[in-house]
Amino acid sequence: MNNYILISAAKNEQDYIGKTIESVIRQNIKPILWCIVSDGSTDKTDEIIQEYSKTNLFIKYIRNDKTDDRNFASKVYALNIALKYISEIKIDYDFIGNLDADTVFDSDYYSKILEEFKKNEKLGLAGGIFFETYKGKKIKVVLASNSVRGAVQFFRRKCFEEIGGFVPLKNGGEDIITEVTARMKGWEVRSFEHLHVQNLRLSGTGRWGVIETKFREGFLAHSIGYHPLFQIIKSFYRFKERPLIISGILHLLGYLWAVITNNNIKVSKEFKTYLRKEQMQRLKETFFPTKK
Repeated sequence: MNNYILISAAKNEQDYIGKTIESVIRQNIKPILWCIVSDGSTDKTDEIIQEYSKTNLFIKYIRNDKTDDRNFASKVYALNIALKYISEIKIDYDFIGNLDADTVFDSDYYSKILEEFKKNEKLGLAGGIFFETYKGKKIKVVLASNSVRGAVQFFRRKCFEEIGGFVPLKNGGEDIITEVTARMKGWEVRSFEHLHVQNLRLSGTGRWGVIETKFREGFLAHSIGYHPLFQIIKSFYRFKERPLIISGILHLLGYLWAVITNNNIKVSKEFKTYLRKEQMQRLKETFFPTKK
């Protein structure tokens, strides 16, 4: 019941991946397999993974050089390489987790997640509360309790297979697709306050800068079918994110640009309908809470 595997896509993560690997090695319940795909890395990422794999046999290093047409779907393509390997070796497991190569957590992180799955058979996707670093300060990422940051999404195997794994989209958003699809299929999705995950850098400071990332998030919201009213209100809430005020403006501008340029929605009608129904229900509960 505690058999879990991890999959990771890493590109030029030499400054962080060693710390992530150390976090996994220190787990009191380790994964039976961890497939790390170096996605066309040109720094020392490959060397670091290979060095750790020599003494930690559950780590499987895979190199991917087919990275000519890079976009936000590249991560999913790399993860699918890991999934293909897992399928080929026919390993038996109960849970599967995605793990970004720039995250760290306590040594009991995965054991505590497994405990939550044992308590609730309907729990399909879980993870911890996410923290980012901005100018040396630890900042909590505000997220709904029924949402899990893509960097640490951890699935019950049956749930993962039912939702069809990760969907590659040019504009990204595979983490949103997975959690919404899981809820559509009747699974519960939870992030747990007592489990903390630290990202070693502010989201958006990797391949894309913070400004570009905030704009892209708004553009992505339209791509996957966000309700306009929900998006407008969400953008105002983003005024509190770093960089202050600008973050919310960029988020809204990205969405509006997608509308103006007639960016086609990349999800099914069923998905869009379900997502918008959820979003309007959230707005109703926020602004017109039911009296008890």
